[in-house]
Amino acid sequence: MYAHSFSAFAQPVTIIHPGEYLATGDDIIIATVLGSCIAVALKDGRAGIGGLNHFMLPGEEQERPARGRASPFATEDARYGMYAMELLVNDLLDLGCRKDRLTAKVFGGGSVLGRGKSSLGKVPKGNIDFAFEYLKAESIPVLSSDVGGYEARKILFFVRDGKVLLKRITGSLIAAIEREEESYGERIRAKEREAGTITFFDR
Repeated sequence: MYAHSFSAFAQPVTIIHPGEYLATGDDIIIATVLGSCIAVALKDGRAGIGGLNHFMLPGEEQERPARGRASPFATEDARYGMYAMELLVNDLLDLGCRKDRLTAKVFGGGSVLGRGKSSLGKVPKGNIDFAFEYLKAESIPVLSSDVGGYEARKILFFVRDGKVLLKRITGSLIAAIEREEESYGERIRAKEREAGTITFFDR
């Protein structure tokens, strides 16, 4: 995560990378670039506080029957999405947000990671399903979303007014995004092997 300025915008810009998140009441822009990962922007409009995360469920979504499909919460990989969402929500509450005023915008889940590699082919869908299931379970309304497809995305989230600018990324730039997300996936798998489990917390 690092901050800098763009001449095109009055607000300073903080860039977050896979596995990072930021909650703030400052008048800044939070930016990230997404391939298979998901970013959820949360905003309490009355408090003027918002935040953005960037996460991925690292493994392959299991095949499920079309009828009676199990929730993405039932998979082992859901722990990573739960952790990313709980960290962001709890920081927003600490800053003065109210959970019943939070609204969400959801981005990412493009099929750009490991194209042609069957072991990674289900990752984008698993990420998308998890994000929407989590927000539904927490009664956080989704105001807008741009998910799926075969392109990467650059997201600029304007914290103070909740606006999001989105740019689609194609061509050679996708390779760099793919490498960063693959590296992120390997890091969290390694942490799981070392630690065994991750402990979550509630409010």
